[in-house]
Amino acid sequence: DKRSRGFDRCIYLLGADHHGYVNRLRAVAACAGDDPNRNIEVLIGQLVKMMKGGEEVRLSKRAGNIITLDDLVDEVGVDAARYSLIRYPVDSPLTLDLDLLIKRTNENPVFYVQYAHARISSVLRQAGELGIDMNLDQFDPAQLSDERESVLLAALGEFPRLVAGAAELREPHRIARYLEDLATDYHRFYDACRVLPQADEPVTPLVIARLVLCDATARVLRVGLGLLGIETPETM
Repeated sequence: DKRSRGFDRCIYLLGADHHGYVNRLRAVAACAGDDPNRNIEVLIGQLVKMMKGGEEVRLSKRAGNIITLDDLVDEVGVDAARYSLIRYPVDSPLTLDLDLLIKRTNENPVFYVQYAHARISSVLRQAGELGIDMNLDQFDPAQLSDERESVLLAALGEFPRLVAGAAELREPHRIARYLEDLATDYHRFYDACRVLPQADEPVTPLVIARLVLCDATARVLRVGLGLLGIETPETM
């Protein structure tokens, strides 16, 4: 099925107790005419533990007490489920706190990142309502001299390299953790650097520069969350 959909490299994620299937997959690939050394890649994941109400949810297939992926999505939503599974390395054990994943607070990592995007969207909407034109011809990067602006600019510059590394190493959690750090950098910038003019203040080159920086951050957050299959809300 993977090959028929045009993929020349088929990546499989197996559980920690399924090492024995690696050679079977390679053998099937060889029988189908693929090169197991080129077309098949198998990643071994570790076990996932669920917590709810401060206690571990005991899972047992024999007792019929299991939680399916559909159950997890029903409990916390698609974005939280996907993000929580992707923000840790495949080869490390994972503990999911179901109570945390439904919180709409900064303690919830996916909410924290999505809120950064929503906050920027609000700033850009207000800029539009004020009639401010973010013409890139008027963008003067020299205006961005505050330390927090420099930190945010440096973080944005790291994004292409980080995505390339995450793809090459099969470690998408790098993107999730990057987005969390980027959200932190933006919130610190936002708290320290006023973006929009107040009352009858003029639209200065600094205002334009900071708006462009906000827009660039929103774009990176959208692309990053998009790569992880996570929604980027404009209001929260």
